[in-house]
Amino acid sequence: MEVTVNQQNFIVPDNCNVRALLADVLQHPDRGLAIAINEAIVPKTQWENHKLNRGDKIIIIKATQGG
Repeated sequence: MEVTVNQQNFIVPDNCNVRALLADVLQHPDRGLAIAINEAIVPKTQWENHKLNRGDKIIIIKATQGG
């Protein structure tokens, strides 16, 4: 199925969850991230259980250090 991540389209397996999206599809470590799906924040504690749906719009925000 197709989802959009930070305005880029990706094909993900059916029954893909947020953690699998990060690890398997994007190959991105899950530290220091905030995830919003269809404009709603998904807490990290729910990444394993939150299944993606066709057409979801996902925003990944990475924390940075600065001063």
